[in-house]
Amino acid sequence: MHPYSLDYSTIKEKAITGRYVTNVHIDKVLGLPSTELKIEEIGLSVLQEKIKLVTLGTGPKKILMWSQMHGNETTTTKSILDLFNYLKDSSELAKTILRECTLKIIPILNPDGAFAYTRVNANEIDLNRDAYDLSQPESKVLRAVYDAFKPDFCFNLHDQRTIFNVGINKKPATISFLSPAYDKERNISKTRGISIQLIVAMNSLIQQLIPGQVGRYDDSFNHNCVGDSFQMLDTPTVLFEAGHFLDDYQREQTRMYIFYAILKGVETIAKEEIHRYVQSNYFEIPENSKLYFDVLIKNADQLRPTLPKNSDLGILYKEVLDLGTITFIPVLDKTGNLNQYFGHKTYNCLDEKDAKSVKSNKILMNCIR
Repeated sequence: MHPYSLDYSTIKEKAITGRYVTNVHIDKVLGLPSTELKIEEIGLSVLQEKIKLVTLGTGPKKILMWSQMHGNETTTTKSILDLFNYLKDSSELAKTILRECTLKIIPILNPDGAFAYTRVNANEIDLNRDAYDLSQPESKVLRAVYDAFKPDFCFNLHDQRTIFNVGINKKPATISFLSPAYDKERNISKTRGISIQLIVAMNSLIQQLIPGQVGRYDDSFNHNCVGDSFQMLDTPTVLFEAGHFLDDYQREQTRMYIFYAILKGVETIAKEEIHRYVQSNYFEIPENSKLYFDVLIKNADQLRPTLPKNSDLGILYKEVLDLGTITFIPVLDKTGNLNQYFGHKTYNCLDEKDAKSVKSNKILMNCIR
């Protein structure tokens, strides 16, 4: 049985799809009349692009979210646009959330990086390594919102690469969660414990939708990371990482699962149900590993005799912005015995059909040569 009685297709924001999402795209959606959304311009990027804040709800439980801190990580932005549509609905859960919570959401924190489709901002700074230094205007905007709002919870929304799998299993990490550390020893403070319980709540739902495809992100401490910084300030903070789902390079399926995760997190806060979830279950979520290639070509020496016997090729896609769309260019990453790795697409050149498929693909053959 589906955990939520809603048809996702009815709330999905269909005006925005694919991997390239900028201010121009979201402005078309945010500019539409709405009684639920309060939209403010809260600052400017390095290149003087507007950074916007959306506020929903009037309740006492305060939740701050931000997306596209890394400009090329767009899946969660699409998910929060879906969340806006859901909260415009008249369902009992939507009414409860808006009554019990105040949500402040920055859809695109790094508009310059979004436009250029880069992780970094226009000064080539990773904003998620600027929480302590606050050297960049975008970092200062986020911190100013945090200081003024004084949130009870923070949702730090990101994408992760296709390389991640769950534990040592073949399942891709379609979603990964992290309760960031607040000290080098990675102790569990009261507020970190709360964020851990919130992740357990979300995981309990997502496991029903994509069993085994949830990972736990590395919790190494870095005081200059935003999640660690806010956790240090005693605000329960959750990192969301949107990852790969089978054949979903546009991340439209992953977008749906992230939407459900966010909705479950907000619902759990709104209904004051965090206490129902056991912290120890968080550590049962397997840690991420990096064992995936986009394309794995086994026994590639059958097509390129100069390779050592039984050589495999691991190929990763490079995401390239081309005329407003993202293209995926195969690039050779590793050569050798890759038996411990998986491929989102695998060819074994000992198989005549697979070898023929590779031979007929000029782009893959360029990687072999």
